[in-house]
Amino acid sequence: MLSAAIQAFRQLFTPPFRAVLLKCVGFTIGLLVILIILIEGLFSHFVDWPSWIETTVEWLGGLALVVGSIFLIPPVTSLMAGIYLDDMASEVERIYYPSDPLGQELPTLAAVGVGLKFFFVVLAVNLIALFLLLVPGLNLIAFFVGNGYLLGREYFEMVAVRHLPADEARSLRKANMGYVSLGGLIIAGLASVPVLNLLTPLFATAFMVHIYKSLSRRARLVRGSAPMAARTP
Repeated sequence: MLSAAIQAFRQLFTPPFRAVLLKCVGFTIGLLVILIILIEGLFSHFVDWPSWIETTVEWLGGLALVVGSIFLIPPVTSLMAGIYLDDMASEVERIYYPSDPLGQELPTLAAVGVGLKFFFVVLAVNLIALFLLLVPGLNLIAFFVGNGYLLGREYFEMVAVRHLPADEARSLRKANMGYVSLGGLIIAGLASVPVLNLLTPLFATAFMVHIYKSLSRRARLVRGSAPMAARTP
């Protein structure tokens, strides 16, 4: 698993992944800037307080938005990256598994649906973690356990359905839940670091391609050895 993580991280800096990263970062930053401008504009329009109070509240509101964006950046980035996840998975397979059949590309609407699904899943977990900041110690446990399970599940199944029917992909994940969740913890670790969490969707996709390939090959070996075991007296 550590080798898979290293391979995935290295591939983030190749031209195809850099191009997607720049698009995701640009989209995320642009969205946050627009959000800040809208909030300040609405506040200035509807609230008529003394200038020093208004300025103070605007600064505090801006600071709160910046802090909140630490938790909002991962889901927003996931929304944008979801559109390109299929391309990134294909790139990993092309480079590291050239002799294997490439996975089937998701239709455009399905890719958008994946992005929206990731957005709401990651948003929910990060909002819960934000509220749990009020509970010392518990917030870190909730963040890593919750994100580890959900991110591992979602990214693994997204990669797996490019090769398997949805029910078989789910069964493979459930049969290896501990291993997939452990991989999700590695993804959650990256997602917990500000700025670096922008890399999460790209890293998670590449990482889970390696995890899927390892587990699917192990499953094929088990199925292939079953008949021999059945013939053994």
